[in-house]
Amino acid sequence: MSLSRSSSRTYLRLSILSALGLLAVNTAMAVTPDVATINDSELPQVELDEIIVTATRTPTKTSNVIAQTRVIDQEELQRYQGQTVTDVLKNQPGINITQSGGMGTASNFYMRGFDSKQVLVIIDGIRYGSISLGSPSLNLLSADQLDRIEILYGASGSSIYGSDAMGGVIQIFTKGNSVDKSNVSTTVGYGSNNHYQIGITGQLKNATSSMSLGVSRNETDGFNVIANPESVDYNADDDGFKSTNASLALQHKLSDSLSAGLSALYTDSTTDIDSAGNAFPNAYSDQKNGSANAYLQYKTPLTVSKLSYGQSIDKSTSHDTYSINYQEGSQYDTTQEQARLETSIDAQPGTVTVGAEWLSQKLDASDILVYPPYPDTTPPVQTPYDPDDRTVKSAFVGYQLADTYYDLQANYRLDDNSQYGNESTYNLGAAIRPLVGMRIGANYATGFRAPTFNDLYWPGFSNPNLKPERTKNTEVFVEYANDAQTSRLTGYYTDAEDLISNAANISEAKIKGLSLTSDWNMNDFIFGLGYDYLDAKDKTANSASYDQQLAYRPKNSGLIYVGYQQPMFDVRLEAKHTDDRVTAENNKLDSYTLLNLSGAVYINPNLRANLRVDNITDEDYTLSSQFGNIYATEGTSYFGSLTYNWF
Repeated sequence: MSLSRSSSRTYLRLSILSALGLLAVNTAMAVTPDVATINDSELPQVELDEIIVTATRTPTKTSNVIAQTRVIDQEELQRYQGQTVTDVLKNQPGINITQSGGMGTASNFYMRGFDSKQVLVIIDGIRYGSISLGSPSLNLLSADQLDRIEILYGASGSSIYGSDAMGGVIQIFTKGNSVDKSNVSTTVGYGSNNHYQIGITGQLKNATSSMSLGVSRNETDGFNVIANPESVDYNADDDGFKSTNASLALQHKLSDSLSAGLSALYTDSTTDIDSAGNAFPNAYSDQKNGSANAYLQYKTPLTVSKLSYGQSIDKSTSHDTYSINYQEGSQYDTTQEQARLETSIDAQPGTVTVGAEWLSQKLDASDILVYPPYPDTTPPVQTPYDPDDRTVKSAFVGYQLADTYYDLQANYRLDDNSQYGNESTYNLGAAIRPLVGMRIGANYATGFRAPTFNDLYWPGFSNPNLKPERTKNTEVFVEYANDAQTSRLTGYYTDAEDLISNAANISEAKIKGLSLTSDWNMNDFIFGLGYDYLDAKDKTANSASYDQQLAYRPKNSGLIYVGYQQPMFDVRLEAKHTDDRVTAENNKLDSYTLLNLSGAVYINPNLRANLRVDNITDEDYTLSSQFGNIYATEGTSYFGSLTYNWF
């Protein structure tokens, strides 16, 4: 029997997934109650009861959090040497992405039916993202400068963090937030498309202070991002990317009660882009992105008070270049400035958190026109942003109780927006433990999103009278955990109103879904799976798209992984499947399954070698299609690195 290329790929995918499934079942059957544990100082493993702060603002065990969470720790981030935060997120349960090409190109992600404008991203507690577009540039942030990433699924974060958290919260922690000893490490790496990275990190620690400073350079020749030659933007050249990245973290204990800290993350990058075909053969975009945060923290036996101030930037300058003497383009410089005072009180029982927050969002946009222009060329017209800034003053209160038999969480937040007045959100959640290791719980939350500046003022697609989007969210779950594994089944339903579409608050949507995650750690093996079913329908009355699946939201997606680890090496094989999707232009994108391999070898106690191979089966797939462009993706790719540590 002969198979076509597409049929053979399908058969190969099914064979691989079946083999992985059988391996997981057989391993589980072979386990005895006397499961050996791996020392925390050894190689990567599944953490069954980690500490998370994003879900409640205070350090909380994941086993006491009501909402679904995910923690990507430093060991897991090591598998993504040379890659960006977008590359990390696309391999997580319940998250799918679109991307207009390779590294550094424009991307968007979707979580529980919401896109990146409706999922709040914060860096060390400070809001991060473009206030013109509304989305964060995670495709530019290098994973090697991070300590960990926490993911909070669902809308419970709205009453904790305010606008933009309807679909969840992603918090990024800068490298150096948890220095345990002094060391210096150097990493060099090389991969596909002449992709190289070099970086160095130094960390110092004594009894009262710690400091971390890291810098790296990441550069690739890229590949041609336009897959269809008939596209008006087609330009048969490679679209490269380069970035310089830096992180800084300082912590100092002033006394037994008082401590201070500073953290910063910064990237300066350039992405080659295709623009209007041969008319702009050398188009590119410069980006400067980052965040900085400083804080003072005061502890007493019953309270912890923290005063923090920070700022994030998202600056993008595009250059549509005819020649060195004639350029035109645009520049968007957005800044978010934030101050917060919060106190956690040991209420015995439970913890009460109260606080106030101030946020300033500013946009500075301008056009670029380098003389001499052609006589018949009309200078570009700058987008009129009026106003080009806004402030938000907020107050919040929360209560959390973690008991042996049940968990409770309640939050309320009031935001006073200079453009939209008062908006309030709240959430209520509870969980019980009817059996040892089992939890059953439910959560109800409201959320909202203020329109972006592009929603309000972009010519032809704007409406200064737009109202905020609003949601009502219900979530139920059952969870089981023991020394070897943790598994969770979550069901959720969201009623979304006043969604912004075609410059009007006319859209409504009903989003419902199921999410299953299961992570196992038994002897030398780790394995797990994730499955998500998503029914995200447009419910706008009298609309041509009524009852259709929302764009780029696959109905079914899932992943499965299996790993083996020893003191001197570890290896992990993972497969992720994404169902068919439709684009905003109602074009169909076929389903795909990607098979990835990653591993590390400790050549000696100081020298580690990492290797990652993505898309082993050379799957031909597309992540984005718009404006007549079909954007290409990379085939089989690899990246290898060496890291040397001076302890």
